[in-house]
Amino acid sequence: MKCLLSSLLMLLCVSVNSTFAKSGCGRSENSTAKTTTNLQRNYFGSNNQPGIQSRRERVRHALEDLRTTSGFPGAIAGVYYADGRSFAVAVGYSDRERKIPMKETDLMHGGSVGKTLFAALALQLVAEGTLSLDDKISKYLAKEPWFAGLPNASTITVRMLLNHTSGLGEYGDSFMQALVESPGKEHSPLEAVKSISGTKPHNAAGAGFSYSDINYQVLAFVIEHVTGRSAYDDIRRRILQPLHLQRIVPADRPKIPGLVPGYAGTKNPFGGDKMVVNGALTFDPRFEWAGGGYITNPRDLARWIADFCEGRAFSPKLLPEVLTTVDAPGLGKGSRSGLGVEVEPTPLGEAYGHGGFFPGYFTQVRWYPRERIAVAIQINTSENSLVKRSLKDVADDLAKAAL
Repeated sequence: MKCLLSSLLMLLCVSVNSTFAKSGCGRSENSTAKTTTNLQRNYFGSNNQPGIQSRRERVRHALEDLRTTSGFPGAIAGVYYADGRSFAVAVGYSDRERKIPMKETDLMHGGSVGKTLFAALALQLVAEGTLSLDDKISKYLAKEPWFAGLPNASTITVRMLLNHTSGLGEYGDSFMQALVESPGKEHSPLEAVKSISGTKPHNAAGAGFSYSDINYQVLAFVIEHVTGRSAYDDIRRRILQPLHLQRIVPADRPKIPGLVPGYAGTKNPFGGDKMVVNGALTFDPRFEWAGGGYITNPRDLARWIADFCEGRAFSPKLLPEVLTTVDAPGLGKGSRSGLGVEVEPTPLGEAYGHGGFFPGYFTQVRWYPRERIAVAIQINTSENSLVKRSLKDVADDLAKAAL
């Protein structure tokens, strides 16, 4: 069991990343109006836009080929172009047993990709001067009764949480065991954070990269201390609504309308193989919170990662900070970690993005600045034997097909 827990812990914390190895918020009124017009014309319109149909079919063909060779139940790919055009394609089944076809508008759990939304909220607060990247988090959390037990508590900064250099570890064994024993029970993010109390840090604060969901859960506690409001509410009000991201919703309950079943395999201890039964997740998602915490659709995800990487989700003046990176060898060869995004070499030049895992679902999003295109792919399985290729490589191939 300990070996199994360790493997699952690695998936939960490193996500799909290593396994599957300029205008901004301060833009002018005219620019905002132009962006809104593009969204209404290109996003809310049909997939049969001029010049899009042939590219859409190439992407569909590539995705169908992947499903044929891999065997996963279903998938959706979303593509976004810098001129505002976008489309999605769906293949396979959303429900394997009932043979229900996957729809382009279906939702899946986005796993750690949700970290990008919490990062964007933090960066908005930095731009407004209510938070600083180099603030010690003790400035905000020192009075919390659990804070002193955190490894490196007195030396961690906001920046270190964002780029995973705090030295904070992964979920504790006792917490993981509790998830296994009662996957359908609500466990809180604070339980997850407290599970590493008194443990040794992976490294001195700021000395190296070590991926952990707990970095972002602690970040969200900092955010809520500063704002006095729910981080979920602020992300909806300040990010999702202004950017018209209607198919990205919080994973704040087991029953989420539109969420399709994911398949985690018979050896999955967090609720079995089929992750949605009678309309509800068998693994209560609320413990994850800022470690992921969102149900998503790839068409919106593709647009979101472009918005993030072009500085439309926060002040573009912060992009140099966001793209100041540290080596992240655990994410793959040549991978580096910025603030909320991973930067990696690809055949299409550097890509900025993130991967996601939640039992039953794999996600990958990438923005290719050289080609000015974004791609998101979600698959409703997390069983490695049913996904024969790296989703990072798949995203690259889908981007090539869409150009």
